[in-house]
Amino acid sequence: MSKLAFTLIQTDLYWEDKEANLEVLDKKIDAIPAGTHITVLPEMFSTGFSMQTKQLAETMEGPTVQWMKKKARDKKMILAGSVIIDEEGKYYNRLIWMLPNEQYGYYDKRHLFAYAHEHEHFTPGSQRLIASVNGWKINMMVCYDLRFPVWSRQSPSFIAQEQLEYDVLIYIANWPEKRNIAWKTLLQARAIENQCYVIGVNRVGKDGNDIYYSGDSMVIDPLGEILYHKDHEEDVFTIPLDKEHVMNVRQRFPFWKDADGFEIYT
Repeated sequence: MSKLAFTLIQTDLYWEDKEANLEVLDKKIDAIPAGTHITVLPEMFSTGFSMQTKQLAETMEGPTVQWMKKKARDKKMILAGSVIIDEEGKYYNRLIWMLPNEQYGYYDKRHLFAYAHEHEHFTPGSQRLIASVNGWKINMMVCYDLRFPVWSRQSPSFIAQEQLEYDVLIYIANWPEKRNIAWKTLLQARAIENQCYVIGVNRVGKDGNDIYYSGDSMVIDPLGEILYHKDHEEDVFTIPLDKEHVMNVRQRFPFWKDADGFEIYT
């Protein structure tokens, strides 16, 4: 498939109120027209960026994951967003990639935001998740991961085989407005250096710690061109991405072939 349609949901979040957040997102998702392949929600979409793990965490059989299964099945789309998950007494900021058939993959946030004490409440992940959808490869990251380019870098082992590891890089976030220059700049940088589309989905509004989020959700093409940007307001936006475009960019500008080799130790 040459095109893949993504819907970005930039929304305000009710602080630590799962029922209210899922009710709002229910309506937003139900209103998405047919044809969307993948819908992307912000980080911790059911609670906001809370450290109250014992009170808010749930298992992979819990209500939020069950809600994701139902929405993905009913809308016949892939649904992605992160949830506070309890697994054998450890807590994870877990991005769940829910398929319409109720199967799923997941990625546990690798880089925990010590500035907000996230590392004191959550366990870091150690494995990336790169999903396949209709001939596309999609790499998924969470918020603070954006500041660490090696973690998202196209794999040298794939480059050695004259190919690239993925075509789309997604970041979901609760990224404060006061540091939005870094957010916007680094999203563009990740697109340019990895010669891929980048999608960044952030929340808007104030959270329970009185931190304001400006959104600034974006879609960026492999040359760094901004295809979509929305700040300060809630928005539901659908955009088709073209596989032929990313392949043409890589063929015309084969900079990826000159990349440095490296290894990641987790």
